Amino acid sequence: MTPNAEDLTRQDTAPDAQGAHAPYAGGSPHHDTAVTHHDLPADDLPPDLNQAILEAAKQVGALLKRGEHDFALAGSVAVYAHGGTGNLQHDADFAIRPEDAEAVAATLAEAGLTVYAPPEDWLLKAKCLGQDIDLIFELGGEPVTTELLGRAVQLPVDSVQMPVLAPTDLVRALLAAFSEHHCDFGAVLPIARQLRERVDWESLRDAFGDAPMPAAFLYLLERLEVIAPRGGDG
Repeated sequence: MTPNAEDLTRQDTAPDAQGAHAPYAGGSPHHDTAVTHHDLPADDLPPDLNQAILEAAKQVGALLKRGEHDFALAGSVAVYAHGGTGNLQHDADFAIRPEDAEAVAATLAEAGLTVYAPPEDWLLKAKCLGQDIDLIFELGGEPVTTELLGRAVQLPVDSVQMPVLAPTDLVRALLAAFSEHHCDFGAVLPIARQLRERVDWESLRDAFGDAPMPAAFLYLLERLEVIAPRGGDG
């Protein structure tokens, strides 16, 4: 499968076979403990994968709102909510604080979703309407904080209003995840194009300084005239 932008902030952690993972049942998010729950039915899902992912994101967002959890939609569905176009990759991402992981998992499990802890210790995974859901408490190697969630904006995802990561924070997480081992500019470039008018590029330049991978990507954006050079009119 071709790498995509969401892979830059985390790697897929799907089980090798159905039922091969350990469902999550509370405790520290860094441990796999087990009570089995059933996924919500997928009988009425639309055949279009993008719409199926949107329906799952709406369902989870509604559950988290009802449970009064602090969260923000992230990943490709967040880009969509900000007006982006294109495929919604392969799942829906939600940013939550590490200390809220147990309560969030309990809320989703009570609603009938399967929730489990993969080997990676910076997210939980769930299944909703047959789609993968990632509950992420680190973005670009940094913990999700109250301040980050506080900058989220309320936007409609189809018919459901929910907090969505701010465009600058979305792009910051993608740039922070670049490394010598995983540096797919092609996956992030269309996102930068779509969000360019909503991103504080100067703050990103200040945040990353001379870090080679983010600096190289920002230079590429300048050369492609996606953004103005530092200090220029943009």
